[in-house]
Amino acid sequence: MLIAITSDIHNNEVNLKKVLDHCRKNKVQTIVCCGDIASKETLDFMCDNFSGNILLTFGNAEYDDLRDLAKEKQYKNCYIFSKFGEANLEKYPIAFVHYPDRAKELARTGRYTHVFYGHTHKPWEVMSGNCKLLNPGTTAGEIYPPTFALWETKENKFSLIRIHELK
Repeated sequence: MLIAITSDIHNNEVNLKKVLDHCRKNKVQTIVCCGDIASKETLDFMCDNFSGNILLTFGNAEYDDLRDLAKEKQYKNCYIFSKFGEANLEKYPIAFVHYPDRAKELARTGRYTHVFYGHTHKPWEVMSGNCKLLNPGTTAGEIYPPTFALWETKENKFSLIRIHELK
């Protein structure tokens, strides 16, 4: 199974379209978004241009129109988690959150094999005990060049994709 991990989209639909096109071409089945997508309009764009499941947690830059969807729990093909999310993907129990400090706390619980997070805009990967902490960087390309991560679950391998290099 191929899973995309993204964060800090900040309404940048130009870069998001490149991510979604790459996901479609490579048969990505799930997108995990670690917050700061920003608006309901951008979520609509994402849902309308990706046929798989989207797992979304909120960050600090969500507009009220998006935050209002939290009570729904599901919107189109998107599952919404207001503070942090957790799921079992293939054989892996994962968590995803926006903030690095909360990601470290989740990793220390020992309940997850992987914890994904955003906020810093800087791609990062480190082990915390038996848990991989991973930040896919920023889809928007603010502060750092735009990136997202792909996770091939069969081999448990990650790759960082530079969005400006996508065709």
